[in-house]
Amino acid sequence: MHSVEVIWSCEGDFASGRYSRAHRWKFDGGIDVPAAPSPTLVPPPLGSAEAIDPEEAYLASISSCHMLWFLDIASKAGVQISAYRDAATCELRNTNGSVWIPRVDLNVDVTFARDALDMVAHRALHDKAHHACFIANSVKTEIVINLN
Repeated sequence: MHSVEVIWSCEGDFASGRYSRAHRWKFDGGIDVPAAPSPTLVPPPLGSAEAIDPEEAYLASISSCHMLWFLDIASKAGVQISAYRDAATCELRNTNGSVWIPRVDLNVDVTFARDALDMVAHRALHDKAHHACFIANSVKTEIVINLN
C-alpha cells in the first residue's frame, strides 16, 4: 500500500476563483513537497512557479520507474553502469476536448563502467525495463525511449 496526503487550504476569494492553487504533497516517508498547477496553466500568484506540478510529477514517475528497472535488470545481467541521466519530456494535448499527455519521451544517456553494450543489447535492456515498469504498465501514454 502506498499513500500520500494532498493538503490545501483556501487563501484568497474562493467564490470569485481568485484563490491560490498552491498545496502540499506529504509522502509516507515524511517528505513534504510544495505543489501547484503548471504556471503555464495557472500563473502566480494563484499558482507557484517554484512548486512541482502534477504533469512534472507524472513525467518524473515514469522516468524514475524506468530507470530503477533498467538498473536492476542491468545489474542482474552483469552489466556495469556508472551513470544514468534522462532528460524526459512530454506535452499536454487537447484531443476532442480531453486534455492529456499522449506521449512521453525518455531521452536516456547511460554511462557504462566497463565496455559499452552494442545498441541492440542496450535497447533490449531498456525494453525489458519498460515492460517491467509498473507505472508504464498503468498508463495509456505512449512511452518512447530515445538512447543517446
